[in-house]
Amino acid sequence: MTDLRTIWTGAAALLFDLDGVLTPTAVVHEQAWQELFDGYLVGAGHLQGYQESDYFDHIDGKPRFDGVRDFLASRGITLPEGPADADPGHGSVQGLGNRKNLIFNGIVESRGVAPYAGSVRFVETALARGLKLAVVSSSQNAPAVLAAAGLDGYFPVVVDGRVAAATGLPGKPDPATFTYAAELLGVPSEHCIVVEDAVSGVRAGAAGRFRAVIGVDRGAGRQTLLDAGATIVVDDLSYLL
Repeated sequence: MTDLRTIWTGAAALLFDLDGVLTPTAVVHEQAWQELFDGYLVGAGHLQGYQESDYFDHIDGKPRFDGVRDFLASRGITLPEGPADADPGHGSVQGLGNRKNLIFNGIVESRGVAPYAGSVRFVETALARGLKLAVVSSSQNAPAVLAAAGLDGYFPVVVDGRVAAATGLPGKPDPATFTYAAELLGVPSEHCIVVEDAVSGVRAGAAGRFRAVIGVDRGAGRQTLLDAGATIVVDDLSYLL
C-alpha cells in the first residue's frame, strides 16, 4: 500500500494522534519533559543528564506517568507512585508527572497553538470524502489543545488520557484507545486508518485490526516508524493530497 488511492479505498474513518500529527505540540512536550528532567536530575545529583534522544526512546506517545516511569527506569531510578493529586513538587511518579503538566500548560498558554497547515488540509479532504474523524491522544490536555488550535469542531470523538483513565483502558502501545474510538464512531476497526507520529502509537495501530497506519515523521525517523508497523510514512500529511 503505497499511494493515496489505495489508502482511501475502503476506509470509513481516520483516528488521529494529536501532538505531532495535527499540532506541533509534540515539540512543546519535548521541551516540557526536558525542563522537568533537567531540573530533577540535577537536584538528584545524577551524573547522566537528559538527552534529546530520551524523548523518542522512553517517552513519546505514552501516557504521561508511563513516560515518567520509563525515563526514570532508563537511569536506574525508582520512585514511589504517590497519590494522583500529588503536589508537583512531590518526589514521586505522580508528582513529577503533574509538574510536567504544569510546565506544558504554561508554554501553551504563553505561545498559543497553530495547527500544521498540511494536516488541516488533510482533515478537510477527509471530511469532504465523508470519512468520520476522531482524536486518540495519550495527553490529558487534548481538548484544550484542540480548542486552542481551532480544531475542536472537526472531531466529535476525542479519546484522551482522561478518557482512558476513566474507562480503565491501557495506553499506547496497546491498541485499546484506538479501538475504543472506532467503537464510539460506530465504525469497525478494519475500516479505520490510524495516523501517528510516535513509535508507541504506530505500534498500537499495527497491533490492532486497523486498515492501515499512516506514519508522520516529525523526528522519530522514517525507517523507525516503518519498523514499528507503519503502512506508509510521510513527512507531512499534505504529501498524501
